[in-house]
Amino acid sequence: EILKYYVHKGNMRMAETEHRPTNFIRQIIDKDLSSGLHDAIKTRFPPEPNGFLHIGHAKSICLNFGIAQDYTGTCNLRFDDTNPAKEDITFVNSIKEDVQWLGFTWDGEARYSSNYFDQLHAYAVELIEKGLAYVDFSAQDVMREMRGTLKEPGQNSPYRDTDVETNLSEFAKMTAGEYKEGECSLRAKIDMASPFMCMRDPVIYRVKHAHHHQTGDKWCVYPMYDFTHCISDAIEGITHSLCTLEFQDNRRLYDWVIENISIDCTPRQYEFSRLNLEYTVLSKRRLIQLVDENHVHGWDDPRMPTIAGLRRRGYTPGSIVEFCKRIGVTKMDNMVEMSMLEACIRDDLNANAPRAMAVLDPIKLVIENYEEGQTETLVAPNHPNDESMGTRNIGFSREVYIEAEDFRESANKKFKRLVLDKEVRLRNAYVVKANRVEKDENGNVTTVYCTYDPDTLGKDPADGRKVKGVIHWVDAATAQAAEFRLYDRLFNVPNPAAEENFTDAINPDSLEVKHGWVEAGLADNVPEVGAWQFERTGYFCVDKDSTDDKPVFNRTVGLRDTWAKMGE
Repeated sequence: EILKYYVHKGNMRMAETEHRPTNFIRQIIDKDLSSGLHDAIKTRFPPEPNGFLHIGHAKSICLNFGIAQDYTGTCNLRFDDTNPAKEDITFVNSIKEDVQWLGFTWDGEARYSSNYFDQLHAYAVELIEKGLAYVDFSAQDVMREMRGTLKEPGQNSPYRDTDVETNLSEFAKMTAGEYKEGECSLRAKIDMASPFMCMRDPVIYRVKHAHHHQTGDKWCVYPMYDFTHCISDAIEGITHSLCTLEFQDNRRLYDWVIENISIDCTPRQYEFSRLNLEYTVLSKRRLIQLVDENHVHGWDDPRMPTIAGLRRRGYTPGSIVEFCKRIGVTKMDNMVEMSMLEACIRDDLNANAPRAMAVLDPIKLVIENYEEGQTETLVAPNHPNDESMGTRNIGFSREVYIEAEDFRESANKKFKRLVLDKEVRLRNAYVVKANRVEKDENGNVTTVYCTYDPDTLGKDPADGRKVKGVIHWVDAATAQAAEFRLYDRLFNVPNPAAEENFTDAINPDSLEVKHGWVEAGLADNVPEVGAWQFERTGYFCVDKDSTDDKPVFNRTVGLRDTWAKMGE
């Protein structure tokens, strides 16, 4: 069954028919500590440096580092760097940055599986000497066919019964680089009739002539993940090795390796469900495809579910940690609504982001009874509900910019903004009345001419006139030109991975670029939380493409969930 999370009137809750299970991993740890099996907890986060981390990795980061923190234990950062052809130091550095940005610190120096290549090789030799591993010269397609199916057992390789001395000699030749890639491999000798495919004599070493970002050209053979991971855990003294559910069957191989080598520590593996998030893909293979085929502008594109992309979009560490907390840890597959992630950042920024004004689609408003050349400085609160955030000064003069959608020549009573012959209040400023308009050759309004009531600054009109609407604006004399990138969901279907070709489901409106105006000096005074609420528009942060002459602002999220309205 797939759990479905959703947002209802701003409150996070699960569907009424569903039950939130307790965190079974913490129950296991509590039992292990109380029984004396362990006197301290040690976890690890083991990413492969072949891409940027995504929101699914954030769940694992929060789990592994969070447990270490809560139980006063330690957590290692260990790079699973056993496939140098696909790995790069750029990915190593990005992973370190992401973990630290989320607020976590690993124990000691960052570790690498390659730190243990000598030991891993020695354990492979030990398995050969015990008659539990052999060098196989079968081609990969032949080996795949001999593995059998879920209903039929596999067939023994013709090399399975090669004597120990020959296997040792051949493995030495593999290590010396005497064989080509794919020409042979080292396989564990387990059970070709096992109901678990991972136990049917899995490959544990393969030939690979590739430069390694940590060990250089020292090795011509590299261990497979299932062989490396369990031994690395044991070497580091990991007590609880936490993996996602796709490694559940592999736990049998994990235990088999540990039981058949001469190592003292015997860590245990536990599995939890991976994160599935609507309107995105979290398969690294698909994310690589999005980058390589230029569907996005790199790994840190703000539409990407990578931690770097979320950071660039304006998500805060606290919002992501809170999201991981809300979705919980279970063994059940779950599809989490995107609105839940978006609600977490809205909650954070609504409370912590200062307010500012920006006009994304501007038309000019000219106050005809305001003296030409006159300017004044108005005071505006930085947050309507938090006086501790203080105030800011904003310029005001005869000409200001307002949003084009905030003016209509005629409208019904439901329209609470500026209409010809009607009044509206400019936020933190005066009440103005629209009198006439100027249009371009296409009939679009470019300028609204109005008058203002000088006695309405900070108070209602004296004669009892009721002004129902308030609109935002920026001072034309002091405002700074800016680019606004309005990001939306990258896909227009909830589960793009289920599509025959997932890239066909890319939302063509996932990025809209506008050019408008912001309050003067805004980009030079970035708040601690990293973002502002542009009043009545959404939450925005400064993008790395900004320049002194023209700042660029990314929309993190709108003020409301417009996708929920579309589905109603």
